[in-house]
Amino acid sequence: MNFVAGSTLGGVVRAETARDDAAFNGRSLRIALVSGSYNYIRDGIALTLNRLVDYLVKQGVQVLVFAPVGPKPAFEPAGTLVPITSVPLPLRTEYRVALGLPRAARLRLEEFQPDIVHIAVPDLLGRGALRAAQEMNVPVVASYHTRYETYLNHYRLGVAQPLLENYLDRFYDACRELYVPSPSMVDVLKARGLRVEMHLWPRGVDSSRFHPSKRSTAWRARRGIGADDLVVLFVSRLVREKQLATLAYVLQTLKDTDPAVRSVVVGEGPERKSLEKRLPDTIFTGFQEGEELAQAYASSDVFLFPSETESFGNVTLEAMACGLPAVCADATGSRSLVVPNVTGILVEPGNGDSFVSAVRMLLSDRALRERMGARARERSLEFGWEDPMRRILQRYEALLQ
Repeated sequence: MNFVAGSTLGGVVRAETARDDAAFNGRSLRIALVSGSYNYIRDGIALTLNRLVDYLVKQGVQVLVFAPVGPKPAFEPAGTLVPITSVPLPLRTEYRVALGLPRAARLRLEEFQPDIVHIAVPDLLGRGALRAAQEMNVPVVASYHTRYETYLNHYRLGVAQPLLENYLDRFYDACRELYVPSPSMVDVLKARGLRVEMHLWPRGVDSSRFHPSKRSTAWRARRGIGADDLVVLFVSRLVREKQLATLAYVLQTLKDTDPAVRSVVVGEGPERKSLEKRLPDTIFTGFQEGEELAQAYASSDVFLFPSETESFGNVTLEAMACGLPAVCADATGSRSLVVPNVTGILVEPGNGDSFVSAVRMLLSDRALRERMGARARERSLEFGWEDPMRRILQRYEALLQ
């Protein structure tokens, strides 16, 4: 391996390497994937990474995943998983955090001899993996999934946001490449001054599963929703950073002014009980997946998503695939999916009255709602899963060449 360039992250030398094709030709490509979330909870990061690993394995790539595990897995993981000791995360105990890369895991990484180390979460485990890869002269790439710095304001820790942003920027700049899910997120990171080479890695949607034909009168009837009722849907983990205060204000205001408006919340999380108290007339379905989730989308009339912390917005894309116009915060993620006044409406983040007005306009105009819903479906077809997964494999191969 030839040393090409160097920089530092907290005193650790960043070693970039140039490899001869013979270093991996003649045997399977080996990728070490390191993430703070993989299968102990069913969130966007975990589902995307499992889809990636499943794709890579089918292409003949050897993948070794290093991630925390919980007492009870949320689903069977793709690939080979090396469990990392972890503890519940303070304030968000449904999540777990590893306190670094343990020695045994470091030895397993060295024995695996990866061609590339891919880090999905820049936490202590990710930092330990970065250090290890640098010492092994193995190129490191990272994927961007979550705007962690924006979470702090929702937990009264906003004063620490500049410090966290500085850490994250230094972490990503110590990597060879950064895979970012949306153009709007690329713009934000470039504005912050990141120098790392960025490549788009959009997410996709199963457009056959999430389809307008999944609309179900039976699904509505089971929940006491009448044929003439209009349903406003929210799908997400029920956590503070999803702007649940704005959500509650919008749904309650709509209900107070029009009894025919029904609201449905799909998802679980630590804020569910408090949200149920604020919205006694709202239908809470809990966590849904598969056909039930597809029916929830298609059987609704407007999708509402006030969160401003998304880097992409998987649920927005799923709603669009089911033919729903989306009313979303004008923020990263949604800004790259929703075409304003064509497939939905973008609203100033946190402005509850503007959200109410936008949703009310769609509910009161069936022709507009159906036209935007049809265009939303068309827009969603631009986002399949095959191309995003192929892109990552191509980036791996290009990096090694």
